[in-house]
Amino acid sequence: MNSILVAAATLAGLGLFFAALLAVAHRFLHVEEDPRLDILEGKLPGSNCGACGSPGCRAFAERLLNGSATPSGCTVSSEDATADIAEFLGVDAGVMEKRVARLQCGGGRAQARQIAEYEGMDTCRGAHVLGGGGKGCSWGCLGLADCEVSCDFGAIHMSSNGLPVVDIDKCTACGDCVEACPRDLFVIQPLSHALLVQCKIPLAGEQARALCSVACDACSRCAQDAAPGLIHMDNNLPVVDYTAGGPARPDATFRCPTGAIRWVPFGQFAEDEPEPVVVRQARGRFYV
Repeated sequence: MNSILVAAATLAGLGLFFAALLAVAHRFLHVEEDPRLDILEGKLPGSNCGACGSPGCRAFAERLLNGSATPSGCTVSSEDATADIAEFLGVDAGVMEKRVARLQCGGGRAQARQIAEYEGMDTCRGAHVLGGGGKGCSWGCLGLADCEVSCDFGAIHMSSNGLPVVDIDKCTACGDCVEACPRDLFVIQPLSHALLVQCKIPLAGEQARALCSVACDACSRCAQDAAPGLIHMDNNLPVVDYTAGGPARPDATFRCPTGAIRWVPFGQFAEDEPEPVVVRQARGRFYV
């Protein structure tokens, strides 16, 4: 009986000791939190998508308070919400160029060769693991909508041609589609980057065209016709480097024999069309 009492007293003593230790630590190590933090977090959308570069809305609110971010850095907030946050903080809303998800593949059902019928998991990731879903191109979009499912903002839908279409008004550049695509076909780019390469086949000539009618055949005409330094060829594919050259113009697309590189000046592809809206040249003029 005595041993039980001793054990109980010992545990109680330890409990009191650590409670006192925690109280002292709280008193001397406590970091005061800005009372505006909770209010500011409430003004943010609460999506915790990470498009702002922070792990969540609270972390972004902390950056707003310490001045390392501007209200416009939240791409999910509406213009009114951004203005409200700026007014609350007494700062300028700032300007951030809109970024959107871009698909690096133009080979839908009408363009890409199908070599087998796929029966298996109805997901891109499942088809990618199981022989590529019957698609002849091992690098192209599988069309099973993993990106559409992953998008929490409803910014992606599948077209009648079996390719995802990004709604630029709804896209927040959160990057979920980038993570969801097993073939790494999505990239996040500024909306002003109007030159879009829609192919990732690292083959050349007839080998590429045999897999997809809109494949890049590595002719390099786009690089020749673009402003110096803007486009270079890498692994049989054109790479547009806006930091190395410019300005970007639709001229680079005019001689492309397959349409693998496209000029999308308005940011949005036409709904449910096999081919995007492309600006081409006719008798010295541009038309859509």
